[in-house]
Amino acid sequence: MTTVLGSEVKGTKDCVPQILIFTYLNIFYFFPSLQILAENVTMVTEFLLLGFSSLGEIQLALFVVFLFLYLAILSGNVTIISVIHLDKSLHTPMYFFLGILSTSETFYTFVILPKMLVNLLSVARIISFTCCALQMFFFLGFAITNCLLLGLMGYDRYAAICHPLHYPILMSWQVCGKLAAACAIGGFLASLTVVNLVFSLPFCGANKVNHYFCDISPVIRLACTNTDVNEFLIFICGVLVLVVPFLFICVSYLCILRTILKIPSAEGRRKAFSTCASHLTVVIVHYGCASFIYLRPTANYVSNKDRLVTVTYTIVTPLLNPVVYSLRNKDVQLAIRKVLGKKGSLKL
Repeated sequence: MTTVLGSEVKGTKDCVPQILIFTYLNIFYFFPSLQILAENVTMVTEFLLLGFSSLGEIQLALFVVFLFLYLAILSGNVTIISVIHLDKSLHTPMYFFLGILSTSETFYTFVILPKMLVNLLSVARIISFTCCALQMFFFLGFAITNCLLLGLMGYDRYAAICHPLHYPILMSWQVCGKLAAACAIGGFLASLTVVNLVFSLPFCGANKVNHYFCDISPVIRLACTNTDVNEFLIFICGVLVLVVPFLFICVSYLCILRTILKIPSAEGRRKAFSTCASHLTVVIVHYGCASFIYLRPTANYVSNKDRLVTVTYTIVTPLLNPVVYSLRNKDVQLAIRKVLGKKGSLKL
């Protein structure tokens, strides 16, 4: 246990989600193959995240840009979560799921961006084996949860527009709570499965991850054995968490479109379309970028192009949620003004 788990004490200092280190131990508990591998094979104890090191002096400018975007993501999502919590008029299933999505995306960016920002200013971009596994686990867990939540939000719009009379029963608070919990549990179980498939492989040589975080393709390429079976199983997981929810959303919106076209008034059709347009924008960007990265063989990995696409769904998409899906929403804007008005009157 000296080669891999020995870095557990030393390496947790540079780990982004430090308070969640126990999850790493759970991974090894549920998947004993990792323990056996750690005992019998001399493995890589740390990885070097190359990130944007090839860009030289431009890294300082990237640090400023990414820091600004990260602060915008945090402030936007925290604002949405707070407003939904404080304004009772937003206590509906649609905004309930939106609040959970904003919470998930806040943690989703926290897993990656702080470490990336530190690496942009440092020469040593080392991440321990332990923290690499943890980072991948939480990143995939929150990312898959987001995919399932977007599918669930599509179903919510379908129930609201196509079955308005049955909507209170179809989307009762008890049902909403169970569906949200199922998304989170399913997301992290899928993540745990993928992390086991990646880190059950032996890493006994190269340790340079050609990315700014521990993603599946750049890490699995470093394994010193044949990875075809593991990659195929990961591909199946990708199909289940990306293609299936996306098809579900497409079917939901086909039904929504058919219902909207039957609405006699132009104002009614416009209002129905406006409630769906923002959700579709986030869905297309999120699923499009994620499918480009994960629904293809690892051999097709192209570092520069893939990093650009990854930046889109790790930074741009979390920014789209509060900006496009929420802050442009008239109900949310009114709620923000009400909350700010209450705070102002309390100060006076």
